[in-house]
Amino acid sequence: MSSDSRHALARRIYETAHITGEFTLRSGAKSNEYFDKYLFEADPKLLKDIAEALVPLVPPGMDALAGLEMGGIPIATMLSQLTGLPVLLVRKKAKDYGTCKIAEGGQVKGRKLLIVEDVVTSGGAILDAAKALCDEGAELANVVCVIDRESGGPANLAKVHLELKPLFTMSELKKAKGN
Repeated sequence: MSSDSRHALARRIYETAHITGEFTLRSGAKSNEYFDKYLFEADPKLLKDIAEALVPLVPPGMDALAGLEMGGIPIATMLSQLTGLPVLLVRKKAKDYGTCKIAEGGQVKGRKLLIVEDVVTSGGAILDAAKALCDEGAELANVVCVIDRESGGPANLAKVHLELKPLFTMSELKKAKGN
């Protein structure tokens, strides 16, 4: 992706999803700005463009994509269409009825999975999902996301040997808005 295309995509994401107000993030942190990922995930053209930009971040040798509930699922699904990798739909917690699985859509055990998330703050949702997936026998090493809020996520994930590869940082998106 050229730097002009990358800048244009960052600007589109910012213009589509950046909102201001008073927000409590999943981590418990307070923020006066928020990226409403559902706004960019609900736009079919923008979602496809984001997934196309994520393709180069998918490491070789992955067996499947693990899209985290709820925002990681549309991204992983679109990325699956572009890479040909199957997708697992990862719940926040295993349901207590039916199949009682943490991940739907295929086998977890023995597979090398790439976790796909939308926005990362502290990485808490990823850490929870990673533990559950590893408990089911998955092999994990990498995580991709659309936006890293630059609030400790990469460092927290590194503590459990997960490398975060964001498409954009919050700083990059903010910089793109003005140009």
